[in-house]
Amino acid sequence: MTKRLAPTGFAAPDRTTATEFWVVRHGESTWNADGRYQGQADVPLSHIGILQAASLAERLTGQHFDAVYTSDLARAARTAEIVAERLTGAPPAQRDPGLREIDVGELSGLVISEIRERYPDYLGALSTEPWSTRRPGGESMEDLYARSGAAFGALRERHPGQRVLVFTHGGVVRVAVGLALGGVPANAWARLSVANTSITRVLLGEGSGMLLGFNDDAHLENLLEATEADDVLGQAP
Repeated sequence: MTKRLAPTGFAAPDRTTATEFWVVRHGESTWNADGRYQGQADVPLSHIGILQAASLAERLTGQHFDAVYTSDLARAARTAEIVAERLTGAPPAQRDPGLREIDVGELSGLVISEIRERYPDYLGALSTEPWSTRRPGGESMEDLYARSGAAFGALRERHPGQRVLVFTHGGVVRVAVGLALGGVPANAWARLSVANTSITRVLLGEGSGMLLGFNDDAHLENLLEATEADDVLGQAP
């Protein structure tokens, strides 16, 4: 394995104690396909989502991970099940509610045209303050960062020096990127496009991090284009 050199003056995480996370967004859900916001609604994978998960499973066949974790929502948990059975040792996917998608509150089940009609003030606030604006009755990106950031911190403490596979959601993938980079500028959150079943790799230490790879969906080249918009953005998910 090629040794990664950190830029001058940058303290890279110590791989003997840091945790390497492979963070995967779930396959396309039925509400992704319909353009509906879902957040923490428990929506199943679509037929395309199942094919996407199978393509990822083929890509990762035989890979070793010290542990596998998943959001407890069905679209992530089912993606994890499809992939984990193809890994070396077929490790069980352990469910962690801290890895759930952002809570979109009253927006759950709505399409963007309905949101524009019913919640114009929210969309205006979101375009101005994407970091701190809460979904009506739900969470903000700031809230999500605190919640799922704590989940990643607990997993890092549980698996020092190990490689961990995580199945989750677009918003939580963005959190992982933020943890790796020491934060992401507020207006950059909406520019982080996260495709269904894409792989984002981060190395997280105590107070340090490194982004190793982002939004890798090469396994989908022979399938339909992956869905990229999601509940975090002011667009159709």
